[in-house]
Amino acid sequence: MTDYKYLKKELAEVSDFLIALGDEKRQAIIIRLLEEMDCKGIQVGELIEETGLSRPAISHHLKILKQAKIVNYRSEGTKNYYYLDHNSSEIVKLQNFLAEVSKIMNMKEK
Repeated sequence: MTDYKYLKKELAEVSDFLIALGDEKRQAIIIRLLEEMDCKGIQVGELIEETGLSRPAISHHLKILKQAKIVNYRSEGTKNYYYLDHNSSEIVKLQNFLAEVSKIMNMKEK
């Protein structure tokens, strides 16, 4: 028997993650950060050039990505360098949720 209350809780736990991924501008930021996985991070100025967004808009999107545990940053003096967070707990939660949903759907097909 499937525990739908548990699934509802799991979905609620990854909702910020999904919302963060759903915006095209944040997707562009994520892709840009993926391209630089071997470096030590990207400054806001580079993200402005890449996306064409204003500094406040980039800061807003980075805040959402940080809250969703997708992006993190490190500081060097007055400079911040943003990078994809290596803590993949939110991805694992989403994978587990999707695996359970797939299992339920496959059981109902039979």
